Amino acid sequence: MESAAAQGAMIEAEGLGHTYKGDQTALDEVDLTLGTGLYGLLGPNGAGKSTLMRIICTLLIPTRGTARVCGHDVTKERRQVRESIGYLPQQFGAWRNHRAEEVLDTLARLSGLSDKKERRRRVAETLELVGLDAVADRKVKKLSGGMVRRLGVAQAMVHEPRVLIVDEPTVGLDPEERMRFRQVMARLGRDRTILLSTHIVADLGGGCSQIALLDDGRIEFQDSPEALLERAVGKVFEVAVDAQAAERLEADYEIVSRSANATGVTLRGVSANGLPEGATPVATPTLEEGYLAFMAARGRTEAARAGQEGADLAAETVDDA
Repeated sequence: MESAAAQGAMIEAEGLGHTYKGDQTALDEVDLTLGTGLYGLLGPNGAGKSTLMRIICTLLIPTRGTARVCGHDVTKERRQVRESIGYLPQQFGAWRNHRAEEVLDTLARLSGLSDKKERRRRVAETLELVGLDAVADRKVKKLSGGMVRRLGVAQAMVHEPRVLIVDEPTVGLDPEERMRFRQVMARLGRDRTILLSTHIVADLGGGCSQIALLDDGRIEFQDSPEALLERAVGKVFEVAVDAQAAERLEADYEIVSRSANATGVTLRGVSANGLPEGATPVATPTLEEGYLAFMAARGRTEAARAGQEGADLAAETVDDA
């Protein structure tokens, strides 16, 4: 199979738009070009992320514009597109009383792998790739939530697609499983295209090639994580104040963290319109702060924070599967 790198753009969208019944515009003139690597799709709730991913996966027909996957039109060549992609939806379930390798073997057959010997080889290789080879004979109901998510990655990868679409992959996972999942994604992104939609900014990790930031149905930013961080320099601050002053600052600024000190509290926050009196700018913002600073400059901090807080709350809930 020819490498993804040799194919150029794996996902392309030009003037892509979608309007639901009732004149609700979910996507508006989206232009996007993705090659090999791991790409993060960020945006607040209602930004249009799910609509974009459903169009790319041929589950939804756009009302205007075009989209192609591996050169195939998502509307006119749906079969070829589906052969080229693997898809991990936000909710992935498997037969709880079947062994992991049985589940993957069945899904591999549904993906078109009819040769038993070749299918057995691919099942074993894919389970090893996602770190499940040691529990291949374990029933799904005995797997942790993180293992079930990795089994979901395995079913999306077993037919060797050149493009992998992943929707909110770490909601409900504990920190260790989230870290392991990020490592799997970074490794897989070395020789294929992965589009990962998430509310949890930190889940993009160091393996992310680019970030596409979607807001109000439009791509407002597409560049490297480093470029997003550069935009936040001078907009992230720390300040030590007493409790009364802290309440005023929390009402006026986007506060990321709060910690006690000897005389009061230390606040770390984001501002789009100058730092509060006595604050010190942070030299190295986090990726989450870069995202919040970008959204604050657009007057969209509350929407961004609501989405991030909801995702963080869900991430704290461990799925025992």
